[in-house]
Amino acid sequence: MVATAHTVAFEGIEARAVEVQCAVAPGLPGFAIVGLPDKAVSEARERVRAALNALTIALPSKRITVNLSPADLPKEGSHFDLPIALAVLAEIDILPHDRVAGILSLGELSLDGRLVAVNGALPAAMAAAAEERCLLCPAPCGAEAAWVGACEVYAPPSLAEAIRHITNQSPLPAARPGEAVAAESGRDLADVKGQERARRALEIAAAGRHHLLMVGPPGSGKSMLAARIPGILPPLTAPEALETSMIHSLAGLLEDGGINRARPFREPHHTASMAAIVGGGRGAQPGEISLAHNGVLFLDEFPEFNKSVLETLRQPIETGEVVIARANAHARYPCRFMLVAAANPCRCGHLSDPARACSRAPGCGEDYMGRISGPLMDRFDLRVEVPPVAFTDLDLPGHGETSAAVAGRVAAARARQEARYDEDADVRANADVEGGRLEAVATPDADGRALLSRVANRFGLSARGYHRVLRVARTVADLDGAEEVGRAHVAEAVSFRLATGAEV
Repeated sequence: MVATAHTVAFEGIEARAVEVQCAVAPGLPGFAIVGLPDKAVSEARERVRAALNALTIALPSKRITVNLSPADLPKEGSHFDLPIALAVLAEIDILPHDRVAGILSLGELSLDGRLVAVNGALPAAMAAAAEERCLLCPAPCGAEAAWVGACEVYAPPSLAEAIRHITNQSPLPAARPGEAVAAESGRDLADVKGQERARRALEIAAAGRHHLLMVGPPGSGKSMLAARIPGILPPLTAPEALETSMIHSLAGLLEDGGINRARPFREPHHTASMAAIVGGGRGAQPGEISLAHNGVLFLDEFPEFNKSVLETLRQPIETGEVVIARANAHARYPCRFMLVAAANPCRCGHLSDPARACSRAPGCGEDYMGRISGPLMDRFDLRVEVPPVAFTDLDLPGHGETSAAVAGRVAAARARQEARYDEDADVRANADVEGGRLEAVATPDADGRALLSRVANRFGLSARGYHRVLRVARTVADLDGAEEVGRAHVAEAVSFRLATGAEV
């Protein structure tokens, strides 16, 4: 009789069910693993053999074959060790077949039988709940997986403890979820002196999850402003926190099994590769755009990024997901992020200062900003120039408005959007609304339409640019608590659309 255990293989954020079948047959002694395993899975036979030997369990001198079904699905990672060991133990009648078949398990085995933490416990628990099975995982992963309340999670520290639990010799208590980490206030906007227009752009961007481009000379405060965005964003909702944590679980970024309610803030260096930004590499791991899901992706020195990397951002910005194509599989990750980019106006950074600009001005500015293609530039809802801060502003006593005050207005605007789009699961903020729904909620009054029409004709707004102005105007109206989009809201939205003098 063939023994079966159950585990998962990861395709992006999706956990695909895998049945681990084990057969022991007469023949030359051997241990084979089939079913499209990678190197780490193929080496599982040596880890399983050593772990069983540490428990004084001898494998029979027969032909042991383990099949990972479906056989055409690539199997990657060391988390297959535990389900393979359980299937083998069931086949040699040490564990009951029915108990093993009712468990979904994952975990890496050390040579002495200890269970080592693996990535992906949270999405595996979601899969176990969907299959109505309990989850067996290493002890360090229990607090993370227990956040899925729809399935029972047991987290033994070793294979021996797992065996005693399955045979009811020493049942384990159910794992308890880790602590929910509250959103921290972060750095305060009160530290920023001057830059009122840039502060307003940050508030609008946070309220509607709009993409923002800041252009200014070195030392004007672009990075300082971006670092204070987390302090004005509302905390993640419970569904958002679980969705974001599933991605971080696959990347091994969850600490002590805790779920973080703070929105992600990712700031990769401009030398990062395409696999690091978009995702890919070994196992098609999530990239920075997916790790920033439901949060902020800050790209400093924006034109310095590799052009091919920047161009790959265009589709994820529009669709909210990224597909990493492989020859035999596709990994799909969500990536609904707020893009915040900062750039110098030219390579030397002093284009607007004749005394400090290089001899190639103003042509150097066109060449430098020309690294950002027109279609990518068109995807920024807000563009703001960040001028140098005057020394007189730095010497002024007191502080500006705090992050808490701005966060209150942002939270109120987000609440209005949640109520407005409550019946549409695909729309979470004004930046997501499109089509007829956008026209219904963001069409301005007569004066606003007249202004928008003049701007569109005068500056040649693209269809995408036109709709992005409407979305920003809707957010400005939400910040004002207005039901209808008026001329003043459209005027402010247009002013940020034309701010940097780039193509509209």
